[in-house]
Amino acid sequence: MDVIGIIPARYGSTRFEGKVLADIHGKPMIQWVWEAARKAKILDEVIVACDDSRIEEAVKSFGGNVVLTSKEHLSGTDRICEVVNPLEVKVVVNLQSDEPLLDPVMIENVARPLLDDGSLSVATLMKKINDPSEIADPNVVKVVTDKNDLALYFSRAAIPYPRDTIASVTYYKHIGIYAYTKDFLFIFKNLPESQLERVEKLEQLRILEAGFRIKVIETKAATIGVDTPEDLEKVKKVITRK
Repeated sequence: MDVIGIIPARYGSTRFEGKVLADIHGKPMIQWVWEAARKAKILDEVIVACDDSRIEEAVKSFGGNVVLTSKEHLSGTDRICEVVNPLEVKVVVNLQSDEPLLDPVMIENVARPLLDDGSLSVATLMKKINDPSEIADPNVVKVVTDKNDLALYFSRAAIPYPRDTIASVTYYKHIGIYAYTKDFLFIFKNLPESQLERVEKLEQLRILEAGFRIKVIETKAATIGVDTPEDLEKVKKVITRK
């Protein structure tokens, strides 16, 4: 296989337990994510990697491919590695289980560069910020890149900082969809937690601090991550309008 999508899904969540099974117009949230991913033609397979039998049963009920993984995993990356380890695949796309508005074009955008450029090992997405309130919001991760669209830094702070108030600044937010080569996925899994990662609580900084490159592709597609019941209501309203 060339590319597969893995959706790591855990039942426990500090702010919204069981959110991946939350009902959205008659379907659990994880089904919305899986169905969107299945529309991405670049993916040869989509697999849900879960930690709870309730999620496993839900995915099986709508015909999805699911693997019940160890409850001991500390991160989604660890969960993905367990599923991917025995598979022959070039590129693995890490899809968020709490983004039911996932646009299939985002999957194509993040995976294609790794197939076309053998020097790349990891890619992710960014989107231009149009809402000024997001710039100072620490829950909206910002990213800056070099002329080759390689990440220079990710931060919860507003970067770059405009020293002169007249300076014109374009801000980009990080969209947390990643594509990895299978080889790099296991390198990443074994990297120790980095200093900047501990400070910002951003796992991708571990990659940069270790000296690896991250390709960042701009996307026009928008999505909403569901972290709270309030977010869920926003998603329901968006789907109703559509």
